[in-house]
Amino acid sequence: MDDTTAPCTTAPLPRTAMIGVGSMGGAILAGLRAPEVDIERPIAVTTQSEASAQAFFGAEDVTAASSERDPEANRRAVHGAGLVVLGVKPWMMRDVVREIAGDLEPGAIVVSVAAGVPSSAIEAELPEGVPVVRAMPNTPSTIGLGATGIAGGASATSEHVALVQRLFATVGEALIVREDQINAVAAVSGSGPAYLFLYAEEMTEAAVRAGFAEDQARTLVKQTIVGAAQLWAHSDETPETLRRNVTSPKGTTEQAVLVLQNGGWPDLFDRALAANVRRSEEIERGE
Repeated sequence: MDDTTAPCTTAPLPRTAMIGVGSMGGAILAGLRAPEVDIERPIAVTTQSEASAQAFFGAEDVTAASSERDPEANRRAVHGAGLVVLGVKPWMMRDVVREIAGDLEPGAIVVSVAAGVPSSAIEAELPEGVPVVRAMPNTPSTIGLGATGIAGGASATSEHVALVQRLFATVGEALIVREDQINAVAAVSGSGPAYLFLYAEEMTEAAVRAGFAEDQARTLVKQTIVGAAQLWAHSDETPETLRRNVTSPKGTTEQAVLVLQNGGWPDLFDRALAANVRRSEEIERGE
């Protein structure tokens, strides 16, 4: 399959159940609740705590139940659902899949957004032939600007993967990748917002040390990041070209860039991503 964004279609997404709406599941749900998203409503949601379920009280587009109040909440949620999105912690995944396996609708697609849990581990807990698709989104999905890698398991057809691609295309860019690339997707885009926010932290602190008040430093850094991101989004140029456009020979920017480059950025990024992938592999082994 090609690494492409989801094709346009007018067919609504099928009824969807979301088991677990923590930080990542919540981001996906927020995107799916956007009025322009064509999806069968209400979206069925389950949480662990009753307090979390009550946060959706009165919503017309979401029905929420907690396992704290109703031990059968997860099983009830998947009834009638064509898509079942599992947003639970990796170490909870097998137990949750085992719990709902007998209640899935015929033809339902199980979608996992957990890092470090291969599709084979999920398939082992399901009836034979149930399609499993892994997705690795990131938190900008909350505002429709997510980046999601999608990979089908052994029983998932191209049609199954395409439907899940459509689901995540409603909250940003959705790319089809091989499953052996999912851990790398997690390292690049899944965790990527944290890297950018770390950069913002360090730049803000450096600006304060340079003499700016904290609110001034925060404004300068935030608007610079937002503006540069939008400049890239509206340009066909590569990041290298855009960087060179700002970097005049023998100028001030060049001196700062040289310091950063001489600090070993390529090796630093390689080691950071490798550490991320390594942790996903450790989770796969149950460590």
